[in-house]
Amino acid sequence: MSDAAAPSRKPRDAYHHGGLRDALVDAAIQAAEAGGPEAVSFSALARALGVTQAAPYRHFADRDELLAAAATGAFRLMQAELRRAVARPSRRTPLARLARAYLAFGTSRVGLYRLMYAGRLIERAPVGSELQRTVEDGFLETLDLFGPPEADAARQRIALKLWASIHGVVMLADQGMLPLKVRKLTADDLVDEFVRDTEALIAAARR
Repeated sequence: MSDAAAPSRKPRDAYHHGGLRDALVDAAIQAAEAGGPEAVSFSALARALGVTQAAPYRHFADRDELLAAAATGAFRLMQAELRRAVARPSRRTPLARLARAYLAFGTSRVGLYRLMYAGRLIERAPVGSELQRTVEDGFLETLDLFGPPEADAARQRIALKLWASIHGVVMLADQGMLPLKVRKLTADDLVDEFVRDTEALIAAARR
């Protein structure tokens, strides 16, 4: 989903068999893409979908539960984009394509990225929750780019370092701190440097 168009209204009896839950999640993702997690509210979504103010509470205990479901959807959107980037032919290495795609998602879909990391949703999500599983599965899916399975501890550590580095770049860019005014160092420059350092670590670990 790349556009943040308002959800279309349906008659009040149009949602059956979980359809309203899915519609609420989709509408929350759209609202967050347009205005960040702060733009997500039960009352606004109910009005947009043409249902009663009480209807969302039949599917979500509170706003945080809805935000967690929407964040899960946002992580899946990003993971799909990362897969496409890695599979796309390019002169860049697969790891460089992954890193650049992550940076592009975080800096171009700012509202969704804020939703994904907003309010410590991942930390507060119950162990084994759909949100935690989605984030973990996405991380594990990329590990083949960081070394052979027999070096699992090392490749997980290397992958986490790169993830933390790119996340930091996204956050700095979001705060208007990149590119630096005193030096023409861009977000792309930093991420490319992190990838080179990471690939050097991978090569050293394989020796």
